[in-house]
Amino acid sequence: MSPDTYQHVYLPLAYAHLATIVPAFVIGTYMMFARKGSPLHRALGKTYMLLMLATAVTTLFMPAIVGPSLLGHFGFIHLFSVLVLTSVPRAYLAAKRHDVMAHRNTMIGLYVGGILIAGAFTFMPGRLLNTWLFH
Repeated sequence: MSPDTYQHVYLPLAYAHLATIVPAFVIGTYMMFARKGSPLHRALGKTYMLLMLATAVTTLFMPAIVGPSLLGHFGFIHLFSVLVLTSVPRAYLAAKRHDVMAHRNTMIGLYVGGILIAGAFTFMPGRLLNTWLFH
């Protein structure tokens, strides 16, 4: 990736990603421990889902800069975007049909896979957050 592409394409997308994933992390962590089913839970849950969808869409435009890539753009990390883009609608529809178990399991998987595991990968050497925080 050329320095110009990195500066003018990748970095703005990285900032947009951080602007959506940081509040999603905070809300998601709170929701894991908060009372379920309340109006606050529903409002925060919808906000969380929208933030997760926004972050997943944003990451699809970010080229993989570490490891192998498909079509010169998509890397293994993009599989987490697919996870989010499929999990959010499944969790929403499960909640709509009052399938609490399916909703809970999907949301836990979304949080663990879409935030904790994917987030852990962003701190690997060669990745942007690793460079910002440790160099």
